[in-house]
Amino acid sequence: MRAMLLKQQKQPLVLTEIPKPIVKDDQLLIKVHTCGVCRTDLHLKDADLPHPKLPLILGHEIVGTIEEMGKNVKGFQLGERIGVPWLSNTCGKCPFCKEGQENLCDNALYTGYLIDGGFAEYTVCKADFAISLPAGLSDQQMAPLLCAGLIGYRAYRKAAPQKTLGIYGFGAAAHILTQLATFEGKEVYAFTKKGDEKGEEFAKKLGAVWAGDSQTLPPVALDAAIIFAPVGSLVPQALKALKKGGRCICGGIHMSDIPSFPYKDLWGEKRIESVANLTRKDGKEFFAAVSRFPIQTEVTVYPLEGANEALEDLRNGKFHGAAVLQVGLET
Repeated sequence: MRAMLLKQQKQPLVLTEIPKPIVKDDQLLIKVHTCGVCRTDLHLKDADLPHPKLPLILGHEIVGTIEEMGKNVKGFQLGERIGVPWLSNTCGKCPFCKEGQENLCDNALYTGYLIDGGFAEYTVCKADFAISLPAGLSDQQMAPLLCAGLIGYRAYRKAAPQKTLGIYGFGAAAHILTQLATFEGKEVYAFTKKGDEKGEEFAKKLGAVWAGDSQTLPPVALDAAIIFAPVGSLVPQALKALKKGGRCICGGIHMSDIPSFPYKDLWGEKRIESVANLTRKDGKEFFAAVSRFPIQTEVTVYPLEGANEALEDLRNGKFHGAAVLQVGLET
């Protein structure tokens, strides 16, 4: 099969012919249709995240169909469309797993980081961590929901309850979350890079009541702010925009250092929290929500061999919404 391999961090991916993976008793063999390109993939390529499996097939927003099932797999059918997310296995034994916090499992494995992902024609997934996908969206539109959507949803739940919600970094996760939040009656205030007029227009088209420069305070005080941009200096800026008791949620897996800020900007029982990974419960809840409202993802599509271009375009903000690799047939 064809795969885009990360052989060494800080180096381009290499199109390579490798053997199709062999399915284990508890796994599914998946023919990949599409795979989203996430900022986490860029962090892995850039060595912001340490100790990946190498060589590695990136990609953890996978949509495909089941081609083969291990002998112990139940509850799935050959040919069924499923999704493969970031979380690919947990130990089930540690205190975090036992307390319903499998996203914090010390022994977890992650798709496209510690095991091979979806920048390839085939992948395998432990069946217990695969997600049955609702109808209604194409493979291309569905792919970003498997990380940008899921992490955005977890961040959104951490930010609740809120009426006024600020979103910093208007990329893949933000454009999905804005649709959910506005559908649920929230006021979304979108923060973009300075001078990004197209980004501001894009946010307003999706339902944001206001959009502006991330260094500008919004016209109202915010109940909560979610930061998706990997920029630590946005944390003090967001704190200034919050009401007393407000929450600042950091939604990324990596962020530059947070600079010092005066205590008065945190005072008033404001809180700063991070989001780490996801749980299978998050997946069930989010895709149940997706089936209830007309979400649309904005995608820029690249061929499998265009993965390096997609990553660089993501780095340089050359598209709004999400990037998706078209690997197999679109359904």
